[in-house]
Amino acid sequence: MSARLTSDFWVSAYVRRCQLAGAYALVRRRGSPEAGAIFIVVDRLDRTNDLYGPAIQSEAEDVRGRAFERLAEGLDGLAVEERLQREMRFDPDLWIVVVEDRQGRAHLEET
Repeated sequence: MSARLTSDFWVSAYVRRCQLAGAYALVRRRGSPEAGAIFIVVDRLDRTNDLYGPAIQSEAEDVRGRAFERLAEGLDGLAVEERLQREMRFDPDLWIVVVEDRQGRAHLEET
């Protein structure tokens, strides 16, 4: 059985992939290097944001990969911050990655 990629490794590769696709990406908050949950904010640069978080994974899925779902769409910055604060109260070890992309692409299909 293969081990799942660590969060720090996955985030590093994801940021690089976004940058190669022409989007600006940065790690806003570092969580647990081994297994912290990862949340992605896609800033459309028009005052709206989409928020992605871990999808519920079934036992049939590949344990090495990570699946994401869009948790919210078209939020303003304050609403994103409120949601992330709630998530951090539940899981203080989470990661936050911000991607700036005018087209609203999360670049998750390639990961």
